[in-house]
This record gives sequence, C-alpha cells and structure tokens, in this order.
Amino acid sequence: MNLIQYVEEKLVAKKEIPKFKAGDTITVHYKIKEGDKERVQQYQGTVIQRRGEGGSASFTVRKISNGIGVERIFPLQSPFIEKIEVNKEGVVRRSRIYYIRNVKGKKARIEEKQHSEAERANIPAPAATEKPVEAAAE
Repeated sequence: MNLIQYVEEKLVAKKEIPKFKAGDTITVHYKIKEGDKERVQQYQGTVIQRRGEGGSASFTVRKISNGIGVERIFPLQSPFIEKIEVNKEGVVRRSRIYYIRNVKGKKARIEEKQHSEAERANIPAPAATEKPVEAAAE
C-alpha cells in the first residue's frame, strides 16, 4: 500500500457527501471567516468538473453573477464545506464541460434528468426541520 494512501485513510476524516457529477446544479454551504466572526455562505452553480481522488479530490462550480461567469474550485474534503446539496441532475455526455464557458443564453442550458416513478420512490424525502409546537400550559 502506498504511504500517502495509508495516511489519507487514517488521518483524513471522511465526510458524508452526496453523489454528483459534471452538469449537476449544486449548492455548496461554505464557512467564511471574517475577523473573529464565522458565517456560512451559499454558492450555487453548475459543476464543470470533478478532479482527483481521495483527500486531494476537488470540484469546480460555475455560476453567472451579474452577467459575468464566476468559477470556484472547492477541495472535496475541505473542513470549511459545511454541506453540499444537489438541486438538479443534469444530462451531459462529458465529464468536463468546459464548453459551457463559451456559450450564452439558451445554448448554455443543461437538460435536467427526469426520474421515473420507481426512481422517485427510492429518493428519500427531505427531513422536516420544524419542531412540533407543544400545547400551551394551562
């Protein structure tokens, strides 16, 4: 066994991340430190690529902000990533969709994957975040 793989296996804490690929629209909840404060910022966009494996894996997300394309590379095992949500699954034929940088408007759209009834039954419903309201004490 390679020494680097061994160290990654033992020391890197594995995170629970959803399965996503190039073409999917995701939201990354990323912790940002400003002075002595810390907040969570959401970055939503289309995954252009996934690269690497193990502790060095990363992915690139592209979004359009005020008419300008913005890309950001996130390390997959970063301690600053709080969670990743998959919003839409895209249908693309490539694993790296760099061509999306050069197209605008309707050509930049990625077709959304449609799930059958059987697949929808296997997808877990989002957990309810609201707490039940308790009856007022009389």
